[in-house]
Amino acid sequence: MNIHAATQLLLDARNSGVVLDWRRLAVGDAATAYAVQDAQLLRLGPVGGWKVGSRGDGSEPACSPLPASCVFQSGVKLAGRQWRLRGLEVELALRVGRDFDPGNALPAREELIQVFDAMMPAIEVVETRLGKLPCENPWASMADLQSHGALVVGPAVAMPAAAPELGAVVAALAIDGVQAARTTGGNPADLWTTLAWLARHCAVRGMPLKKGQIVTTGSCTGLHNARAGTLVEATLEGVGTVSLNFAG
Repeated sequence: MNIHAATQLLLDARNSGVVLDWRRLAVGDAATAYAVQDAQLLRLGPVGGWKVGSRGDGSEPACSPLPASCVFQSGVKLAGRQWRLRGLEVELALRVGRDFDPGNALPAREELIQVFDAMMPAIEVVETRLGKLPCENPWASMADLQSHGALVVGPAVAMPAAAPELGAVVAALAIDGVQAARTTGGNPADLWTTLAWLARHCAVRGMPLKKGQIVTTGSCTGLHNARAGTLVEATLEGVGTVSLNFAG
């Protein structure tokens, strides 16, 4: 299957709410998956941010651009048939403070820290157009914008003098006032190594980081699911709180 056909299948599934059998995509490698991501963004609108994650075991990170239309402020109410799984991940997000194009060079931590001007608590709403999670073909899942549904961000706070590290992040998630998760260092990735990879990847891909984009850095709490009609609240200690409502 070519990139155009795979892209159209994913967009049709997104618009209709009808689950797509991942085997129809025939996406078999990262290069094809990223090309399908790019083709979708041409139709979904401008890039509002990026999601990037790493298993923290030395393997290559993975990423996806995020449509600006899917980035929301805290307190949003999400309604519609696209909210089928209502998966939740609490994440640390960073705001890009200036355009940054390192070319093919891997930027040093000291340079990269100056690229971001704020951090914020975030909830990624995980949705897939491909049935259930996890998808049996990771490349298909990558093509599906890494199962991205929405990114909800709380108020921004200035980057601290001591750059944040994921191993020190204390994160909590509550659904209708009941604690669903509380972790310290729940994200195993090395933050600045992962961000350096992302900055170079974006530049080589022809989509360098732009001022105002939001970069979300992987789950601190694991994946949890909410029912329709619930209030979701997340807190990152020392960063802030973010919330959303799912319509009943």
